[in-house]
Amino acid sequence: MWSRYDLKCRLTLRIAAVSALCFAAICAYVLFDTDRSVHARNARIAEITARTLQLQQSKMHWVNSPPAGFPDLDAVAAAAMGPGLCIAYRGVDGVIVQRICGGADAQADDPPRAFAMPYRRLFEPGREAARPVRFRGERTGDAVVWIDAGVMTADAWRELGRLLPVLGTALLLLCVLAYAALARALRPTRLIRAGLERIAANDLSARLPPFDLAELSAIRDAFNQLAEGLETALAQRGELTRRLIALEDDERRHLARELHDEFGQSLAAIRALAASIRHSAAQDCPALVGECDGIARTASDMMEQLRGALMRLRPPDVDELGLAGSLEGLVAGWNRRQHGRTVFEISLSGDVDRLPGIVASNVYRIAQEALTNAVKHAGATRVRLQLTLQDGPAQSAPESTTVLTVEDDGPAGDAPDKPGMGLLGMRERVASMGGQMSFAATSGGARLRVEIPLPALPGLSPAQPETAYAA
Repeated sequence: MWSRYDLKCRLTLRIAAVSALCFAAICAYVLFDTDRSVHARNARIAEITARTLQLQQSKMHWVNSPPAGFPDLDAVAAAAMGPGLCIAYRGVDGVIVQRICGGADAQADDPPRAFAMPYRRLFEPGREAARPVRFRGERTGDAVVWIDAGVMTADAWRELGRLLPVLGTALLLLCVLAYAALARALRPTRLIRAGLERIAANDLSARLPPFDLAELSAIRDAFNQLAEGLETALAQRGELTRRLIALEDDERRHLARELHDEFGQSLAAIRALAASIRHSAAQDCPALVGECDGIARTASDMMEQLRGALMRLRPPDVDELGLAGSLEGLVAGWNRRQHGRTVFEISLSGDVDRLPGIVASNVYRIAQEALTNAVKHAGATRVRLQLTLQDGPAQSAPESTTVLTVEDDGPAGDAPDKPGMGLLGMRERVASMGGQMSFAATSGGARLRVEIPLPALPGLSPAQPETAYAA
């Protein structure tokens, strides 16, 4: 439950707890000081009473007609008597000879038992203050002064009752002022939280303003340095990824050219030789005609597979055919190769041919890899590719967005927690363009979604009718 409170509440509660302990110490000090003052006053009254009784004894000895009625405590009682105060003279045998006590205050309320019991245990109210009465060097008795325990306990409770409201009000005001001061001092933490949320959302341009507090300024400096470092690292990574992708595409084109020039010509030569041998065998050795036909069919199959590999290594020029035509050809090629085992569908929305060349090329590569994964790993019977060009209003979203979605009904694809090389390659391409990619695979199928932000492009028309068909 403690974790539910924010920092202001926690600090305020701690301040309140420390203040309450301090106020409790103040109350204890007041009680101790009151008890000490009362006991000191009783000691002074006992001292005055002892001297008065000694003077009375001296008068009785020197005056020819000594007054009767020793001891006489009236004079002392008249000057010092208060509620609950008792003044007595106790002989050497321990017997009280005379005692005068003041009555308790009739308006005083009895203190609660929860206060009275611990107070009496700690302070022992009612303890007496005694002073010896001497005459001619000999002790003749004691002057004893004490206050009734109930009266003293009631006085302590009344004194505490006057103090507690003041301390309670001070504690409340202190908590309110502390909370307000902490709220004002911690207001910059909202900016820090907003900055962290922007960083979490991949907005590495977030920066924190200067703060007045030294601690928050240190956090601000570390935050800005981290954001700048991440922004630089991400930019360098994006540039490196773009170079690696460009190098990969160049290597693919080079490999495709080598395969086409070397293996393609070799397979064409094999087919030509097989046709020549068949022509000769048809006259000289008819038994070899079937084998020559087998060689020709094998060479034709190899050429067809080579043609498919060349299409994957070096797709049609997107700049010449356009992205829409290239994707339609890609889907049509998969439908031809699968012979109905897997049905591929394509849906285009918006003028996708207006995309920049680098974006169109990467979108084609991502779609190509996604369709390959769906066939190789998903075991799907139906695969749907959808490409949409969205253009938000200039007031809220001046940037356009390219959304590529590939869905299949296969039992599973590349698991997102253990991505294969296909997904990793697609993520690199998406990251190099500053886009976002999500992949979800379940028993009912898999769904790949790619979003690539684009600058506002002239002539884009997201409201164009959607074209959907099975190529």
